[in-house]
Amino acid sequence: MLSEKPTVRLCCALLGAIVLAQPRAEADVERQRNPESGQLSWQFREPGFSLRFIQLLPDYVRAVYGARGLPPELVETMAGYCVFGTIIKNESDRRLTYRVADWRYVTPDGRRHPVKTKSEWLQEWQDQGVSFRWSILPDAQTFEPGDWSQGFTTIALAPASRFNLEFSWRLDGETHHAIIEDMRCAPAQAPQQD
Repeated sequence: MLSEKPTVRLCCALLGAIVLAQPRAEADVERQRNPESGQLSWQFREPGFSLRFIQLLPDYVRAVYGARGLPPELVETMAGYCVFGTIIKNESDRRLTYRVADWRYVTPDGRRHPVKTKSEWLQEWQDQGVSFRWSILPDAQTFEPGDWSQGFTTIALAPASRFNLEFSWRLDGETHHAIIEDMRCAPAQAPQQD
């Protein structure tokens, strides 16, 4: 009997660790539709942390990269991705960090895919002879209280695709996980206005 207690405690501890590591349901997500453009945004909030994703139309992405004189092939590659304007804020009085390499998008077939990082984009652009560094959300950042950042988050899906986004952040050394369910890539064209 004495040998069962440590085993039971170990099993309970492992089960607790597994439960804590699972992304939690999305209780704190506000969805909005821009009445003028029809574009959607998702605002995740938890005490001390805010994360917002705003759909970007492929034509907007083309305009951003085309206006900087980047090669047409690179412009079309970027416009072929599902792109979101992303804003991250530390609204706490503690240090906050994140790593895009830890984020995953989950397609309707249940498969989990890594989100392409800024470092991966920069390497791809450098291989094409492009030294452009602007636009993509940094791979990882550490925020002091009140700090914020923005950039593009890129998902390798076609326009109007749906997915769930699993993401994590660390607040004062403690890792948190969450999911934004039923995110949608911007449509290929701007919605028709009435």
